[in-house]
Amino acid sequence: MPGTPLAAPFHRAVLGLNGGATDPLVVKLGCELARSFKATVVALHIVEVDWTHDLADDIASGNELAASVLDMAEGIAEKYGVTLETHLIQARDIGPALVDEAAELEADTILLGLPYRKRFGGDFAIGRTVPYVLENASAGVIIVREPIPATEAQALPPALAGTTSGPAS
Repeated sequence: MPGTPLAAPFHRAVLGLNGGATDPLVVKLGCELARSFKATVVALHIVEVDWTHDLADDIASGNELAASVLDMAEGIAEKYGVTLETHLIQARDIGPALVDEAAELEADTILLGLPYRKRFGGDFAIGRTVPYVLENASAGVIIVREPIPATEAQALPPALAGTTSGPAS
């Protein structure tokens, strides 16, 4: 109905950050939505601990990449005027840790970035984390895929690259 205010897409969102190129996209979208709907956002970075270390070993706190990821998120949130909580955890597998942490934080939405990458042979690669979260999260999930690199977009047929050759005659 016209004039009916939009319902908030979320009240509390977890932003799953991995230190990659999509992190700023995820944080900006999360902050834009949070600011518009007065929602809470939590930036979460998970440091994956391999089996050569005990899970109780403190690996995450000395990790400069992890600190820079969360600092970047705080900087963007500050520009948007949004309060942002940051959480740094370590786990064996990122997907289950993200789903569990979002549930523990009572988040109703998870925002994740998906880099545009291809496997050997040219198939689009989605990785393990995104499918796990989509299948197992009780919260809603928003995936932010980075744009196709210009060099690859130029190789696509015009209809798929987002360009047209003009009006049909």
